[in-house]
Amino acid sequence: MSFESLGLSTEILRAISEKGYNTPTPIQQQAIPLILEGRDIMGGAQTGTGKTAGFTLPLLQRLISTAAPHKGRRPLRALILTPTRELAAQVHESVQTYGRHLPLKSAVVFGGVSINPQKQKLIKGVDILVATPGRLLDHVGQRSVDLSKVEFLVLDEADRMLDMGFIRDIRKVLALLSKQRQTLLFSATFSNDIKKLANDLLKTPALVEVARQNTAAENVTQVVHPVDKKRKRELLSQLIGSNNWKQVLVFTRTKHGANRLAEQLNTDGITSAAIHGNKSQGARTKALADFKSGKVRVMVATDIAARGLDIDQLPHVVNYELPNVAEDYVHRIGRTGRAGHEGEAMSLVCVDELKLLKDIERLINREIAKDIIPGYEPDPSIKAEPIQNGRSGKPKQGGRRSSAPARSHKGGPAPIHANGNKGNRARRSSGHANQGSR
Repeated sequence: MSFESLGLSTEILRAISEKGYNTPTPIQQQAIPLILEGRDIMGGAQTGTGKTAGFTLPLLQRLISTAAPHKGRRPLRALILTPTRELAAQVHESVQTYGRHLPLKSAVVFGGVSINPQKQKLIKGVDILVATPGRLLDHVGQRSVDLSKVEFLVLDEADRMLDMGFIRDIRKVLALLSKQRQTLLFSATFSNDIKKLANDLLKTPALVEVARQNTAAENVTQVVHPVDKKRKRELLSQLIGSNNWKQVLVFTRTKHGANRLAEQLNTDGITSAAIHGNKSQGARTKALADFKSGKVRVMVATDIAARGLDIDQLPHVVNYELPNVAEDYVHRIGRTGRAGHEGEAMSLVCVDELKLLKDIERLINREIAKDIIPGYEPDPSIKAEPIQNGRSGKPKQGGRRSSAPARSHKGGPAPIHANGNKGNRARRSSGHANQGSR
């Protein structure tokens, strides 16, 4: 299948060609025709499979195909909600890239920066708005945006938005939208909360999945290096130095841990920067730019960055600490091995994290290869200790999740293929919610 066969305009096809793409990915092949038909979509795909273009391309096509004359300020017609600033910026870049030859205007709004320049642009009128929920409601409160004319709503990374406590903000936004709209919901995991949200949002949705949920990309090589907790930093520096890695994304559980590790790596002579929700937007943007350009060799991030970072051909991801929620492992390692490239994901695992590792292996339905580095053999006399500072901030005995991820579609939308045939993390937490919006 080619992009030409999908029913996209010559202007959009020209932008795709200029980007260097020739063949649509599986999720694009399945989602684009359904979206162009006006169907509501509940989409799931592994990260790095072209999901953003999967909804951006048909959204642009629908906007130019259904444009109506208007007087005065152009009404906002398409709204895309994302959980983090980085993801919002990334999606907006995609909108600009594929819509460069179209007579459409777009904007992106998120917290951490001055609201006034955003306000001035919105008041002039835009067709497409990419936003984080909190900052969008700030603009609603200041009357710089009118949501009543929105025809197309996209919720990107819906699972992360619910996990970060955005459900109240999302419901406030929904109350301001017209019920006569097309809604596209994309989520990496289909939990019961996501299914409930889908039932409230979508009308006879088509379910589009290109791979079994909660699976890691096949072109990412995964390995676990068992090591004592106190020797992790030493081993990480050894791996980076001895292998001459030039670009490494390292994940920690906490913001404080990210800052401390970045400082320690810099002391070791390895240029590093930390990125997390407490950093200003300017600091986050600079850290990411320096990392992409090679000025910074290692970027240490918390899970807030796992969904919003899109780095071409990133070769190495390291889990310095395993996440307390198994699904986050899939999103972390999904930062490498994108767009068909090979990637390598390593996890430094101490005795405290063995139960977390079992949860991850159960989720991805495979055992991850173990490789003990000579000279870093774990001390068998060390006993496991509770892990502090998970998402809830409470100690966890190995971080085992209290419930398994939803694996069936019972109670959710029935799968619908391309031929049309059927086949209380909601609380608002200032710590997590503000990372994405304020």
